[in-house]
Amino acid sequence: MLGLICLASFLVIEHAAFAANTKKSAPDLGPTMRFVVVRSSAPGCEPTCPEWISAEGSIEAGTPALFKRTLKGLGGRKLPVVVDSPGGNVEAALALGRLLRKNKLDIAVGKTQFTGCQPDAKDCKEKDGKGARYFGNAYADGAICNSACPLMFAGGIRRVVGQWAHLGVHQITTTYIRTKLQYRTTYRVVRGKKKILSKKIVGRKNAGSYKTYEMSKSVEKRLAAYLNEMGVGQAVLETMKNTPASTIQQLTPYDMLQTKLVTSLDAVDLLTAATLCNTDPVAANCREIPAPAGDVVAYAKPAPAAPAEPETVHRADIGDMRFALVRGRSFLCDPNCPEWISAEGMISAQTPERLRQLLDTIGDRRLPVVINSPGGDVLGALAAGKLIRERKLDVAVARTDFIGCEPDKADCTAEDGVYVGLTIDASGECGAACPIMLAGGVRRLVGPRAQLTVHSMGLEQRVKTYLKDMAVGPGLLVAMRSVPASRHRQLEPEMMLKVGLTTGLESADEFTGPTICKSEPMPENCRVVSTSEVQADAPVKL
Repeated sequence: MLGLICLASFLVIEHAAFAANTKKSAPDLGPTMRFVVVRSSAPGCEPTCPEWISAEGSIEAGTPALFKRTLKGLGGRKLPVVVDSPGGNVEAALALGRLLRKNKLDIAVGKTQFTGCQPDAKDCKEKDGKGARYFGNAYADGAICNSACPLMFAGGIRRVVGQWAHLGVHQITTTYIRTKLQYRTTYRVVRGKKKILSKKIVGRKNAGSYKTYEMSKSVEKRLAAYLNEMGVGQAVLETMKNTPASTIQQLTPYDMLQTKLVTSLDAVDLLTAATLCNTDPVAANCREIPAPAGDVVAYAKPAPAAPAEPETVHRADIGDMRFALVRGRSFLCDPNCPEWISAEGMISAQTPERLRQLLDTIGDRRLPVVINSPGGDVLGALAAGKLIRERKLDVAVARTDFIGCEPDKADCTAEDGVYVGLTIDASGECGAACPIMLAGGVRRLVGPRAQLTVHSMGLEQRVKTYLKDMAVGPGLLVAMRSVPASRHRQLEPEMMLKVGLTTGLESADEFTGPTICKSEPMPENCRVVSTSEVQADAPVKL
């Protein structure tokens, strides 16, 4: 019997959707992640400034396609990614991580504060003619990379999370969706047997769904393979499995470093600081934009005034060195956080006495000095260095960022004389006479992202005797002699170590990092404050 017979059949199938949600009910993770290329608006960096990709918002299924489009528009330029995300779709996060690794991009957890045009503004022409659409500054304070975001983060080549940013994980939520399909099947009967000619879906209907927070073996195997592919330890996966989906387990810098989830304990400044464009060669994400016609003055960098005497360098745009007591603040160390002395500005004849006055206020406590200075008076640097050695203090080159208020502000009053802040290597500098002051430290650190420069300054015999007393080799003086006073030479970390100017290649975090107070024995610059004080002052923990 030959003939065509049309039948309708129904089948219920299931497929799984993976997400790393923050609540058992589907949460509102806010706007979808958007990608924006940003140029630094740091004063004085033009015409060559760093640029980066700002990635902020939740990760959804279509996010990798948006990222691909952004990368295509860069024409092969390798810009670091600054991410701030509550998480989202796991499959998309894995795809984003692989895109990062394929294109050999760095990543940092951070936010971008835009100046001028905002990403959601329409028809904004404020920056037209400036060579870039968006300008801004990257910062770590309060930035997050939670839930599925760490899977994306793992794909970066260099991966950094500053002490004021947060990275957290928890269990993956697997949602199984039932779908009812209606088919139209066409067949014919040949010798009593059905022979199917075609089968077509003619209807689709949602038949319900259910969730599970238990990671299946297949999902666990895929995630383990991905982390292994990215060079990240499996302990990250174990923490994900053991943390309920309704909470977030914030990973400590030490844990992230141990599992190789981060490549260093630096912050977002490592990838976005304006000083990246002052190195030779400049960082890959620096781009020069010639000043537009009629706007040359706006891009011109002020030249330092000629020194009145060979042993002194003056900079009118920077004030005399001021000293301030600073305490770090982080949920990683409260109530027992490190403290240090911030020394920022030009070294003057009054610098040694100002340092002595501050040291008298802290008695016998030995706090490290975190210095950020372009140089100044050589005699002042010699005296300050001798005072530092006399008090047996350590010194590191870094910038101190103050939280709440700046010591120079008239309306800023430090509680009990102590300010709150954090140190950033990437913007720290120590030039001209500053290395002389640095040489007085017992332990002396200049991180790989801080800058130390030298040139000839006069008073050579006095400097030579001083450096010998500080057990710094003659190679430093030779390096100084080789550069005219009108120029400067940046010393490499290995060179500083070789001549004995530094005692190690570590950054300022060795003295000021939030986890140092958990070590045994505890460093002398750690101080316990009352629990009530911490609760009153501590920032909100995300």
